[in-house]
Amino acid sequence: MAIIVNLDIMMARRKISLGELAERIDITPANLSILKTGKAKAIRFSTLEAICEILECQPGDILEFQPDTDKMKY
Repeated sequence: MAIIVNLDIMMARRKISLGELAERIDITPANLSILKTGKAKAIRFSTLEAICEILECQPGDILEFQPDTDKMKY
């Protein structure tokens, strides 16, 4: 997958647990876990905004693009 989710890194830097973050942004811990592990297919901007507000970060601190070299055309 070309989009890498670094949510776990930001959570560790801010010393916040998955349960606490889920509660503060008002989503289930299960849904936050899906996002954290990179298994989510989409994220709402409102959820991303809430995460960034709580973690005091930018969207680029959480989401990273890495080209999939297997799919690159030469």
